[in-house]
Amino acid sequence: MKGQAQSKTLNTIALPPDWANYGEIMETFTKKYGITINNASPNASSAEELQALRSLKGQSRAPDVVDVGPSFAIQGKQEGLFAPYKVSTWDSIPANMKDPDGYWYGDYFGVISFGVNASVVKKVPKTWADLKDPAYKGQIALNGSPLTAGAAFAGVWAAALANGGSLDDITPGIDFFAQLKKMGNYIPVDATPATVQTGQTPIVVDWDYLNLGYSKEFAGKLDWRVSVPEDGVYGSYYCQAISAFAPNPASARQWMEFLYSDEGQLLFLKGYAHPVRFNDMLRRKVIPAELLAKLPPSEPYTKVRFATQEQLKKAQETLKAQWAAKVG
Repeated sequence: MKGQAQSKTLNTIALPPDWANYGEIMETFTKKYGITINNASPNASSAEELQALRSLKGQSRAPDVVDVGPSFAIQGKQEGLFAPYKVSTWDSIPANMKDPDGYWYGDYFGVISFGVNASVVKKVPKTWADLKDPAYKGQIALNGSPLTAGAAFAGVWAAALANGGSLDDITPGIDFFAQLKKMGNYIPVDATPATVQTGQTPIVVDWDYLNLGYSKEFAGKLDWRVSVPEDGVYGSYYCQAISAFAPNPASARQWMEFLYSDEGQLLFLKGYAHPVRFNDMLRRKVIPAELLAKLPPSEPYTKVRFATQEQLKKAQETLKAQWAAKVG
């Protein structure tokens, strides 16, 4: 990237400093390249990011880059909102997590995990099958309703993968939670750090980076463990893209090169979000041992499955039709 970063400004949007370690990522980038970051609307949604590209087109404060969910990445490309660019580490980004022409690419992903209050739960569950143990009566909760919360929806899908379902069939996951509910193991309480601390929801099915992030919050208060079920590893990711109308295109490309370098990817991992190039970096042994020690075992992450937009739509429709009747 030598000689390309003429502008000393980068306009980002929707990057909360405490999410996936974006605070340290932005600080490191500025320190390394001398490029000042203007981070607008840190808590904006993917839909609002695309709207900013449309409405601020031609203005110096328009976003140079966005970080959006896959469906919005596809939409942005279709609308002509993105400029194609292939980073130098392009080949090590999994094919199912990037646009073949370089209009967008996944940056980090999360998988469904079990967050466990081991001060209350004697044995930490390692698989979905373990959750059927009668010892877990009244202890298992999702992060919200799968009809409205993405993490809970993903939890049902991960359970489906472990119980004969597939990315084309979420039904076994719905049936699994119906079984857990009948046994009394699953309780329809929206899990939060507060419900964990009071012992109301000792086992929480949620994204790994959220469960792992609670480790600091619970330190000294309870024995908090996180495990990724080996028998159903479902993941979801976010995508980076450069605006077709970027006021600082060279800075935008420099940002992408940094994020997708080993250094940038390790900073995501430091924030408990698995970078898109995780398996490649694991193979090359470039992930520090002390960083890996803070994470669940890496083996399940090599089995992660991601759904397409068509599969997501179908699963949502199935859930809508069956969840209330089967689980309540």
